[in-house]
Amino acid sequence: MIDERVLAERLIGYATTRPDVIETAAGFVKGWLESQDIEVSGHDHHGLPVLVAEVGARRHDVPCVIWHGHLDVVPGRPEQFSPRVEGDRLIGRGAYDMKGGLAAMMCALTDVADEPGARVRLVCVPDEESEEIDERSTDDVVARGLGGDFAITGEPTNLHIGVQAKGVLAMRIVVHGRSAHSSTPWLGDNAVLKAIDVFRAIETLPFSRESSEMFDRPSINLGRIQGGDALNRVPDHCEMAVDVRYLPGQDAGAILAQVREIPGIDVTRTFIHPPVTVARDNPFVRGLREAVSRSIRGEVVSVGRDGASDAASFIEAGIPAVEFGPEGGGHHGPDEWVSLRSLAQYRRALADFVRGLGRATQAPSGGLTAIDGGAGETITGDGGTP
Repeated sequence: MIDERVLAERLIGYATTRPDVIETAAGFVKGWLESQDIEVSGHDHHGLPVLVAEVGARRHDVPCVIWHGHLDVVPGRPEQFSPRVEGDRLIGRGAYDMKGGLAAMMCALTDVADEPGARVRLVCVPDEESEEIDERSTDDVVARGLGGDFAITGEPTNLHIGVQAKGVLAMRIVVHGRSAHSSTPWLGDNAVLKAIDVFRAIETLPFSRESSEMFDRPSINLGRIQGGDALNRVPDHCEMAVDVRYLPGQDAGAILAQVREIPGIDVTRTFIHPPVTVARDNPFVRGLREAVSRSIRGEVVSVGRDGASDAASFIEAGIPAVEFGPEGGGHHGPDEWVSLRSLAQYRRALADFVRGLGRATQAPSGGLTAIDGGAGETITGDGGTP
């Protein structure tokens, strides 16, 4: 059997923070899949490669499932791209988010290549971690008609099924002050210091105190701040990037309105990515839960994800989607790791899920029924594809 550990180590070795390395890594993924007799198509999205591979039944009267992964990672130190193993832990940049999961997906694709009762479409994107979030490649994939009836994005969830995820409200905020000589700062209004006060004010706005079924509160982060152009001058201008991960049920427009009421600022740019919510009793979710339960004990549909993901792209297109990934920890941190044991469990659960689709709840017409989060109608073949 093909070893998902070896494949994960190879993927971690690519420092996929730059376009040229992402292209090289995508070439490796394509070549590896083709060596397993799996056809791979691809296209560019703003100069970055997007890969799509498909296995299983070629008929359109069977469920089509999307496995979605990304190759890019957040920046790391050079040594983080040299994977190492300590006990059950595979350590390295992207091990948990999400090259370990992607490796297991690639291996699972070979396990179900001849499955007669379902189709699986592996979509590998290059820009999930990108700050240039106005035009995601996953949105483009769905727009091209490469959807399906149900999507699993392999973000880290510790082998639990993420049926909810926070949305994103990213804001670029300009804070205005008044210039003065640095020897007399009391004559000015320091925009950098004022920006800190603005951020603290955002943290205390009414939306920040709300909670939901799966989340204690929204997440608010000051990701970048820049101001001042000379040591001997009080800065009169400061820009900061604030990342709000808001709750299902909250309204991004209402949050933005609260922020704009803070005096002395302009919100010059925003990006809104909606929250993800899929019903626990969706038949695809039930089928995945049954497959996962063969590997781990306890409730597996209990995760609300603090981080957002490309699952929202599928949800917006009417395709129910969840986040489901292996065990690990430290993603985006200095000691990111994934459990090798869980990679094998993850691979097995994905394959068992696909094999069990034919035994899922049947609608009178013979197709699976999406109860919530999708079209709300009987699905056959690519019923969720726009």
